[in-house]
Amino acid sequence: MPTQLPHHPLHSAADLDPLLAQIGDARVVLLGEASHGTHEYYTWRAAITRRLIEEKGFSFVAVEGDWPDCFEVNVAIKQPHDGQPPAQLLQTFNRWPTWMWGNWETAALVDWLWRHNSPLLPPQKAGFYGLDVYSLWESLEQIMQYAGRKGDAAALAAQRAYKCFEPYSADPQEYAEAVAFVSKDCEDEVLTMLRTLQRRTPATNPDGLAVEIEFAAEQNALVAVNAERYYKAMLRGGGSSWNVRDHHMMETLTRLLELHGPESKAIVWEHNTHVGDARYTDMVADGMVNVGQLARQQFGRDNVYIVGFGSYQGSVIAGKSWGAPLEQMRVPEARPNSWEALLHTDIGKDALLLSSELRPLPALQDHLNHRAIGVVYRPEREKYGNYVPTVVPERYDAFLYLDQTRALHPLPTPANEHVPPDLYPWGV
Repeated sequence: MPTQLPHHPLHSAADLDPLLAQIGDARVVLLGEASHGTHEYYTWRAAITRRLIEEKGFSFVAVEGDWPDCFEVNVAIKQPHDGQPPAQLLQTFNRWPTWMWGNWETAALVDWLWRHNSPLLPPQKAGFYGLDVYSLWESLEQIMQYAGRKGDAAALAAQRAYKCFEPYSADPQEYAEAVAFVSKDCEDEVLTMLRTLQRRTPATNPDGLAVEIEFAAEQNALVAVNAERYYKAMLRGGGSSWNVRDHHMMETLTRLLELHGPESKAIVWEHNTHVGDARYTDMVADGMVNVGQLARQQFGRDNVYIVGFGSYQGSVIAGKSWGAPLEQMRVPEARPNSWEALLHTDIGKDALLLSSELRPLPALQDHLNHRAIGVVYRPEREKYGNYVPTVVPERYDAFLYLDQTRALHPLPTPANEHVPPDLYPWGV
């Protein structure tokens, strides 16, 4: 292994200057995390996000969250404040894992976005959107509300789709199991609903928010289409459902960039497993793709900048099984011969590493074990799992190493009883 890895000190937002310089004119910046429950990952991503918006004019933040909940936040940060604190608004994130966006760290970012937006004209306001595919029922309900006000063909199509799913009691797993071995499912209904919304006549002389509301209705229909595919693919196993999900997130990101115009720029917050180019991990052997790979392929590597995150030890918020109560858990020292153990031994403190400075080192062109903690985590199983073999300088363009980390601070949000299933060991 190499010693004296080239790195830059990381103490404050001012230390991000080398990162901002390398990002340059990239249109899409992907910010990862090695867990969904670590305080420092959220706060450092927020620091990078604030600088990208203020100094480079980035248009919006798109996160690994549900479209309906995130769009409610988006509307709130673009309107005059009604006295409701951001923390209260984030309690709408009641799908497990509630802490992923229902936390004080995200509340601080949302509050900053509102204060940043307040003096700006509508086209200049930064947005906040969700990329994920899980919100089948919530998206259907949003479409029913929207289409009901319109009273046209879209309303009839939405009613047919909603009625098709009604027998399954808002439980996507029950739906997937029920249609697994029969020819009748709800695919035609949601596709018809999407096509009907796409053909609708745009509002006359709409303002910016009206355009976004129209866009949100169509996006909810797209979520319903891809969620229906996701839950059916989930039962088939393999990487098919993962690919449905990441293709949906990439499609949503592309639609958001188109909505905001040719000069728009996006910041994406997702787990390392979604943003770090899958071609430089063992995911490729299973035929799995991710947002980082798709973004590089679609926009070109020069227009996409990927930042990975990781730490050596500390604490994290996670559940012991899918849908289990959240817990603060200990994150043990990283496995020997892992990327994190190498950084701890060689650097031993928080640091920014740039891939352009790491690529000349031959040993880093091999696959190293790189820790990935999901919303499901059992520290005692570290020796068997939780690591993704990775060619680090190719998977990412930069890496933020945080030697000791702490659990984030969840809001006291009761979880919705219907928990979308997940079959992946990382729970990401």
